[in-house]
Amino acid sequence: MRKKVRCAVIGVGRLGMIHAANLVYHIPNAEVATIVASRMESAEKAARKLGIDKFTNNLREVLEDDAIEAVIIVTPTNTHAEIIIQAAKHKKHIFVDKPITETSEEADSVIEELKKYQIICQVGFMRRFDPSYLEAKKRIAQGDIGEPLHFKGVSRDPGSPPEAYIKTSGGIFLDLCIHDFDIVRFLLGSEVKSIQSFGKVLVHPFMKKYDDADQALSYLEFESGVTADIEGSRNSTFGYDIRGEVLGTEGMIQIGSLQQHNNIIFTKNKSYYDTIPDFPTYFKDAFLIEMEHFIECIQTNTQPSVNAMDGKMALQISEAATKSYKTNKKIYVR
Repeated sequence: MRKKVRCAVIGVGRLGMIHAANLVYHIPNAEVATIVASRMESAEKAARKLGIDKFTNNLREVLEDDAIEAVIIVTPTNTHAEIIIQAAKHKKHIFVDKPITETSEEADSVIEELKKYQIICQVGFMRRFDPSYLEAKKRIAQGDIGEPLHFKGVSRDPGSPPEAYIKTSGGIFLDLCIHDFDIVRFLLGSEVKSIQSFGKVLVHPFMKKYDDADQALSYLEFESGVTADIEGSRNSTFGYDIRGEVLGTEGMIQIGSLQQHNNIIFTKNKSYYDTIPDFPTYFKDAFLIEMEHFIECIQTNTQPSVNAMDGKMALQISEAATKSYKTNKKIYVR
């Protein structure tokens, strides 16, 4: 019988609690040893809710605990680099929510430390573990649609996060579109050569002071010659809308749906169906599968399928997209 991987979850916002709950309730090979939050009351509340005895607001005491093998980092992006570097120096394996760091320069420093201490690091791009995207990847690889020609991606949030979040989010391309930038690399198996991005504030005026946008579009060209267009939006009032298409020389694959269930209801003078309300609902299975993969990698001492270098590549594309949006120019990524 395999020894359980003892973990510390750092950050107990909505996503941190999703990961912690999956580890506690659904992954028998893992154990959450402690909860870490910047505020002690938040750490205690989360620990009590999950039935975990230990909690703290002192990250150092967790890093110095030799019994803890892995950390799950779900904190603001501007804290990622320092936490990853310190965790690596203390020989902790790392799962970190996207983006891996705030800048690609920080990502280079992080990758160097990970290599030095031989740390397993997985970046939280959960779409790679979603059954629909995995099936699309398999179908593309076996030639079901011929040679890929174009990817179309849509990522629409039901509304904007609060201003305090937007202020430090890094902007729509880094915070939202980065998922599409990663998944298109995964599906097409090619690197982005150039990107041209556009954006505008249509609904949330406060974003203007942060030079952000609530509606965005990017056009990407790949080294293989394939192209893509990716929409990012904070204005999807009807629900959470994540979809993709891959057009090939002999067919097309559609990925995802607006519908939570397949039922369509017809009543007098109208019809409707139940839309997916939020990302925890849409990617419920993917969040669990990605964390199972992380724990399996630690137990087998293998590198995860989405690693720190993947995190850096998606970050570079996001940085190029942001630069393109702000300069109104095409930006070459590599």
